Amino acid sequence: MKFVIDSLERVRDRRPLVHNITNFVVMNTTANALLALGASPVMAHAEEELEEMIRIADAVVINIGTLDSSWKKSMIKAAKIAKELDKPVVLDPVGAGATKFRTEVSRKILDIGVAILKGNFGEISALLGEHGKTRGVDSASYDERMAKEISFAASKEFNTVVAVTGKVDYVSDGNKIFAVYNGHEMLGRVTGTGCIVSAITGAFVAVTDPLKAAVSALTVFGIAAEKAYEEAKYPGSFHVKLYDWLYRINGEVIMEYAKVREVGP
Repeated sequence: MKFVIDSLERVRDRRPLVHNITNFVVMNTTANALLALGASPVMAHAEEELEEMIRIADAVVINIGTLDSSWKKSMIKAAKIAKELDKPVVLDPVGAGATKFRTEVSRKILDIGVAILKGNFGEISALLGEHGKTRGVDSASYDERMAKEISFAASKEFNTVVAVTGKVDYVSDGNKIFAVYNGHEMLGRVTGTGCIVSAITGAFVAVTDPLKAAVSALTVFGIAAEKAYEEAKYPGSFHVKLYDWLYRINGEVIMEYAKVREVGP
């Protein structure tokens, strides 16, 4: 889709600064992914510097993967500052539904307001109070029909763009629903791939509207995963090739491989 290509070109032209308050497991991974794509990462969570950092950032990504009480304070404060400064926020509610703490913190950040909520089927279901629990940071179950419905319902509930990831990714702004069919199952064999999507979504939302940003990030990442697997069939080498394809992907590749459809409501 043309808007995906346009969004990628804007990221590379503008090199947005993406402020990540993210988990220890993926800091290096997500920073390298943003650099490979063409954006600029910063990883900072100290309360004392949040206002200065967010003031110079183009977008904020909050990822609750290694949540604790001090990070909770920083994340909530960051969301408030970003709202005051009109900076877009991407929330990745990692493991929401697995514990009350994760679910409650995610809901508090949503109450402040975010541009995009991106999570798997179990996480978004849990935030809606629907059926199912998450198992660790993985979706306990994925139902394609329900994923589509949940993306739309959550968008209405939280007044934000919602991306529900899975075998098929669904993105809704409460008016439209897009399905992204790109991706590869090898992504489930490497830690942090969902967090990469959240980080690069921050780069895209810095340069375009939230709906286009979420669809663009999922499409670009999904195609990169498919191309990476063509060249590397095992997790370690696949991970390296994923960075390579985030760097190499361009409009021509997107035109040939993108599998995106508007599917509703």
